[in-house]
Amino acid sequence: MDQKFTINSFGQRKAARRKIAMLTAYDYSTARLLDEAGIDVLLVGDSLGMVVQGNENTLPVTVDEMIYHAKAVKKGAKNAFILVDMPFLSYHVSVEEAVRNAGRIIKESDANAVKIEGGDKVLEAISAIIAAQIPVVGHLGLTPQSVHVFGGFKVQGKNSGQAQKIVDQAKRLEQAGVCAIVLECVPWELARVITDTLTIPTIGIGAGRYCDGQVLVINDMLGLSGDFAPKFVKRFADVGKMLKSAVGGYIREINDGDFPTEQHSFTSKND
Repeated sequence: MDQKFTINSFGQRKAARRKIAMLTAYDYSTARLLDEAGIDVLLVGDSLGMVVQGNENTLPVTVDEMIYHAKAVKKGAKNAFILVDMPFLSYHVSVEEAVRNAGRIIKESDANAVKIEGGDKVLEAISAIIAAQIPVVGHLGLTPQSVHVFGGFKVQGKNSGQAQKIVDQAKRLEQAGVCAIVLECVPWELARVITDTLTIPTIGIGAGRYCDGQVLVINDMLGLSGDFAPKFVKRFADVGKMLKSAVGGYIREINDGDFPTEQHSFTSKND
């Protein structure tokens, strides 16, 4: 296993052409297991609004909720880099509020960096947060906090005009000082151009194999989100099916009187 993944590791991995593995995590137990498995980066995503809270999108998530989950994840990870999403409206109102909210997330959760969705409209806020000594990861393409503007969760950058705009924004994010950029739901050809253009790494989700790393929502790749899965998700295990089978066995053994046995019970005798 590599030594602890730090802010410097992003550039080092890009230079060495070694891929970066990122997964979401929202709690201590999952974070501990992923960290022990050797994951590079744990993203405390505002996707928790959907996969943890059951909302239709990420918009209801608050800064306080992000801090709560990030604190739990941080306790479970010894080597992984902890990246935390800045939720909707936490960096849109003013630059001062953006810096204050980013500072709260880092200070109260002890995370390593924040992630911000968007390009030109958030450049000033990103620059100010970086100036406050807080590392930032950018996020372009399908930015879920803009779901109502996009009219749904749709692939971005499919025509030449959109593609060039994303390329230009990626360059400006790099110039602003972000340490990496997440590319979500863009054509793989576009992601390859951006990856080859930038000196900082790209992390793909639905952006093809040519990115410098990949990220998935842990619930999706383990089959915990029901039958539906986005096109870009590969299920590496069906933990959802395993969980239901285990619970079914638990219920049957209770009803049949097979659990608990003496092995799982205490006695008044001195053992």
